[in-house]
Amino acid sequence: DVRCVVLSGAGRAFCAGLDTSAFTEFGALDANHPLFQRIYGDSNMYQRVCTVWRDLPMPVIAAVHGTCFGGGVQIALGADIRVVHPETKLSVMEVKWGLIPDMGGLYYMPLLMRDDHVRELTYTGRIVTGEEAASLGLATRTAADPVADAMAIAQKIASAAPNAMRQAKAVFEARPAMDRAQTLKAESDRQADI
Repeated sequence: DVRCVVLSGAGRAFCAGLDTSAFTEFGALDANHPLFQRIYGDSNMYQRVCTVWRDLPMPVIAAVHGTCFGGGVQIALGADIRVVHPETKLSVMEVKWGLIPDMGGLYYMPLLMRDDHVRELTYTGRIVTGEEAASLGLATRTAADPVADAMAIAQKIASAAPNAMRQAKAVFEARPAMDRAQTLKAESDRQADI
């Protein structure tokens, strides 16, 4: 019955990122460590926080405000659409901790942004505003009230044919691994299903 999901943060931020106290929980990185366990298809439990939104059959909209750092950016990347406040501060901040984006960010960012922009943000951890994020492709658009704007988009999506939304999303999610002929075939197959 769910036609669309709006994902937002409570309080002053969408997501301030990694809790650094979690570093002590990692322990030895042997073959049994959760980092290596693909218990959610192609994702480990950390990546699932981001990939779960893309795996849902219905569209997902992230309404982003305040700060959105590190893992928060990757969670937002899991959404189909990202509406951000113009003054939101976003950063692929993992480099600050000597890490790389590891929750799907290195897969999803290049699908949305130019390669050199992805690399610059990943290598530097530079903080960008919502306005710049939209210009780079990291955000879909800006809004003074991201939740209200996201809800308005969700209402439009919810009033449309749910099967069409789900079939379109299925093609969008499969498309990066398909060539033109496979994409055209997927369009035809999904249309026939509808």
